[in-house]
Parts: sequence; structure tokens; C-alpha cells
Amino acid sequence: MKTNEMIDLEDKLGAHNYKPLDVVLCKGEGIWVWDMDGNKYMDCLSAYSAVNQGHCHPKIKKAMMDQADKLTLTSRAFRNDQLALLYDELCKLTDSHKVLPMNSGAEAVETVIKCARKWGYEKKKVEQDKAEIIVCENNFHGRTLAIIGFSSDENARENFGPFISGFKQIPFGDADALINAITPNTVAFMVEPIQGEAGVIIPPQGYLKKVRQVCTQHNILFILDEIQTGLGRTGKLLAEEHEGVQADLTLIGKALSGGFYPVSAVLSNEAVLGVLKPGQHGSTFGGNPLACAVARQALKVLVQENMVENAKTMGDYFIEKLKQIDCPAVKEIRGRGLMIAVELKSGTPGGARAICEKLMHMGLLCKETHVNTIRFAPPLVIKKEEVDFAVERIKLALSDL
Repeated sequence: MKTNEMIDLEDKLGAHNYKPLDVVLCKGEGIWVWDMDGNKYMDCLSAYSAVNQGHCHPKIKKAMMDQADKLTLTSRAFRNDQLALLYDELCKLTDSHKVLPMNSGAEAVETVIKCARKWGYEKKKVEQDKAEIIVCENNFHGRTLAIIGFSSDENARENFGPFISGFKQIPFGDADALINAITPNTVAFMVEPIQGEAGVIIPPQGYLKKVRQVCTQHNILFILDEIQTGLGRTGKLLAEEHEGVQADLTLIGKALSGGFYPVSAVLSNEAVLGVLKPGQHGSTFGGNPLACAVARQALKVLVQENMVENAKTMGDYFIEKLKQIDCPAVKEIRGRGLMIAVELKSGTPGGARAICEKLMHMGLLCKETHVNTIRFAPPLVIKKEEVDFAVERIKLALSDL
């Protein structure tokens, strides 16, 4: 089947809840992917940071195949020989005390909402059914009904109501707004260390440290959604490390499997996860032996192959080179590690989408967000000469502006 036939078939039979670039990929290795016609592209999205370790990492692939030959799924009705090992390795790596494994990032978010509310009623003694969780404007925590209910993205919310109550929005990066929003019914504050879908929005220095102090002072749970920012993306294993803080609940996913399998986890402690009793929360596939074996190896290669350190070095270099591009249409270049954004001025012809389409034809794949912002987030295995390859094409794509 030819490329155009494949695109037509997908458009005919699939729901139109995505608007992908018209490239049909069929192979990947490291930072590179190939389409059905044999064209080669640099992947500067990394499946929204799910393939931090690069496409089809051989060691993760081997771990998956070896485990698939032994045991794939038992459900949590029984124990398996991979789960406790993942717990041990993950806790040691992240300085956590308890782990709750799930599948998708959205499931992890739903999990912490349940845990925070239950903790609020049982430990903080909030009046029943009055628990409030504070979130930030322009957040992105997933696509479930509960999550879009506290989103400020009208496109994500339109005609999906009614939504559940118990959430309050405040501006991102404003610790004083958090203080003013807290009431006796507040049980948690949930935030991304860097807002990814909003366009790689980085809060002021010291924000997370101040938030940690506020949450401790007011006895509310500090929840960090590190599903995109975690596992090396920002040049630290977890983005919270940039300010030396630790959340009460930290969410990881995406790169936890290196792109081979849906795996997510809630990292916390006995005080919070201890509120869950048998039968009160779970997942058929959560913590299955195949997922655990894949996650264990995905974590190993991140550390053993110095991918976190490389993200810091190459991210600094990438941002520096981008800032050298002289283009009057560029409003701002920002980023941390290999989580980078180029924001165009409002009214730029075609917006960010047009630039992404031009870059696709130049052999570089990236994604627009919020009309005027282009995100660049290549796998953490990228080398200096490959950054140069990307910057050269970005410069060409912007030259007409």
C-alpha cells in the first residue's frame, strides 16, 4: 500500500481526534525514523518524551523479548517476580518510599486525585465530599473526563460536560496565588514543573521551592506531574531536582518504558499511598511482569548510558545555537535540557504548523502547540553533530519569515 493510500484509509476509518503531519512512519532507530518511502527524519518530538532512550533501544527490546518468552500478565490477583524488583530499583533511584504502578499517564493522574481526596478525608479530616485540589491554568494532565474538567483549554472541554467539582485554577508560576487559594478544604496542589503542552513554560526560579514550603505549612499534598519532564528530559532525572525539592506525590510515565509499552507510576510514601486498601484501586495491567521488566531496563539504560547528563549538555548547546538564529518573527526561545520551544510572534503567516510542515520536508519532525509555538524534544541520545543538523534546518525554515 502506498503512502497516500495509507493516509486515505486512516482518514476514512479512524476518528479524527488528531491532526498528524502527513508522514507515515514504519521504522525507528535512535533519534531517526523512516517513512514508507524510505525517507529518513530526525525525530524532535520523541513521542512526547516517551522515547527518551531513543527508538527501539536494543537493551530494552531484549528485556521485553526475554520477558515475553516467560510471563506477560498475571493481574495483581497474584504476585510476579518483576514487580518487587522494579519497586526496589525505582525507590532507590528516585529516593521514594512507595510506588503504585499504572499504565498511562492519565491513569496515574486519576490515581493521585483519588489518593489526595482519600488522604484529605482520612488524615486531614476534611469534611466529606468537600475536598479541593488546586491546579494551574493552561495545565495538561491528560484527556480523561475528570482531568479535562479542570483544564482551561476550551477545545478539550467543549461539549464533554457536566464535569466533576472539587478543583480550583490559579495562574502558573505564582506562589502567592497558591497561598490565596488555600482553604480548610484544600487537600492538594497539582502542577507540572514545566508546562509542556502550554508551550514549554518555565516558572520563575524558586517557584517550586516556595510551593513546597507553602504546602508543608498548610498541610496539603504537593503533587508534581513529571510525566513529560521526568526521567532525564530537563537534564535532571526529575525536574524537581533543579530546585532541590521533593513532592509528596510524583507522577512518571512515558519514558518509563522507553516507548515499548504503556507504563506509569505514582511515587510517594506510606502516609499517602497507605490510605489505599485492597479493592479500592487497581488496574488489570498495572504492574504486570512484562511492563516491569521493560521499565527496569529503561531506567538502567538512562543511568548507565549517561542520558540525563547528555540531555543537559546537548540541551544547553541546542538552545545556544537556536538563539544565534536571526529571525524577526521569533518572539522567544526557551527551554531546559532537551525540552525546548521556539515561540513565533502572533500573526506569523501559517503559524507554527507551517514551520513544522516545512521542517518535515527537510527531514526533521517536530510539533506545534498553541498556534505559535514549536516544540523540540529529541531523544536524549542526540549528539552534537545531530543538533547542528537540526539547527541548520530550523534556520532555513525560519529564513522566509
